[in-house]
Amino acid sequence: MGAAAVSFTVEARAPACLNGFCEAWMSSKGHGTVTGGEAEVDARVRGKFTAWDGYISGKNVELSPGKKIVQTWRTTGFTRAQADSRIEIALRKSGKGTRLPLVHSKVPSDQAEDYRQGWE
Repeated sequence: MGAAAVSFTVEARAPACLNGFCEAWMSSKGHGTVTGGEAEVDARVRGKFTAWDGYISGKNVELSPGKKIVQTWRTTGFTRAQADSRIEIALRKSGKGTRLPLVHSKVPSDQAEDYRQGWE
């Protein structure tokens, strides 16, 4: 039996406006720039993505431009028996930039601290 799943929240700030962040996150080139690794993104609901040179993969669950991005998320460190985790990024205007509270849920507990640190 696998480790229990946990959730955590991290928050970042981006200098881009709400729509600018969405456009960057949902494009292959922009996502790669934001995360620091090669990415391929199909920017449609149910579209697939890979990030960090193929280490991360998932699907888009909900895309509300300028408001919210919800994706399934897993890494090559997940076993086949482990369900996908889920990320939800709420976009909040903050001055000329964007506040980005990110909730990462359904994360295998034995991997959660590594991923939390990776988001920060």
